[in-house]
Amino acid sequence: MDVPQAGALAGGFKALGDPVRLRLLSMIASAPEGEICVCDLSAAFPLTGPTISHHLRILREAGLVDSARRGTWVYYRPVPANLARLAGLLDIGRRQAASRTSRAH
Repeated sequence: MDVPQAGALAGGFKALGDPVRLRLLSMIASAPEGEICVCDLSAAFPLTGPTISHHLRILREAGLVDSARRGTWVYYRPVPANLARLAGLLDIGRRQAASRTSRAH
């Protein structure tokens, strides 16, 4: 892994280092329609709107979620490619198998 890759991944992991952001990402990633309204996210937390917006901004800036405004509401959806990069780094079993395969050749 090179330095820019490490920096990009570290930003994603840092964004997930807060329990509220981790829960928000979980809700966004598991939304049945592939996206969820900020109104539904806010209702799940005993936090103010500005606090939820702050956490969502950090997830957006880390490239883990994307958003679209529709009228009054903002809808959030996961960014699968960036989440897959984080998951791939944590998938030790897959990495070990790939390493064994590359050494065999």
